[in-house]
Amino acid sequence: MISIKQVKKHSPLEYLYANTAHNFNNVFRILCERQTVKDSMKNDDTLNKNEEQWKQELTTEQYTVLRECETEPPFTGKYYKYDKKGTYHCAACDAKLFNSDTKYDSGSGWPSFYEAIDKEAIIEELDTSFDMRRIKLKCAECNSHLGHVFPDGPNGGLRYCVNSISLDFIKQESEKENK
Repeated sequence: MISIKQVKKHSPLEYLYANTAHNFNNVFRILCERQTVKDSMKNDDTLNKNEEQWKQELTTEQYTVLRECETEPPFTGKYYKYDKKGTYHCAACDAKLFNSDTKYDSGSGWPSFYEAIDKEAIIEELDTSFDMRRIKLKCAECNSHLGHVFPDGPNGGLRYCVNSISLDFIKQESEKENK
């Protein structure tokens, strides 16, 4: 078992949930096994776009969520109950984020996933807005807000709770043929 002292640097997710989760050992084990945010990952837009460019490229609703870190109302997003096979991409930059095989109904009102396609595609940041302590998810490619991550996923794992408007969906070839 890895102790807290053995982990040299903590991501915001480790810091928050290692200190407050009801199932500390399981959550901490999961966090130690997976790769966390690296110091080399920047918290800025790697596409070098300014906010005016983003405003021109995104709809008003997308801009509000993706760039201003707002949240769409629960149970309203187009991907909340969506069950097609394929991949979910960042709506701002098209980075691959989640596979439909990892999507499940958490009952939260937003699309939920238990695993990212590539853990390096996601940035985790401590979010203390609205007097809460939670972890914000951002796209590592363009620094756009995606949603939040919580330690109450399936089998004691994580739940990536993502705004539908932050996502685009690409169907698998077999799904495209079966329209």
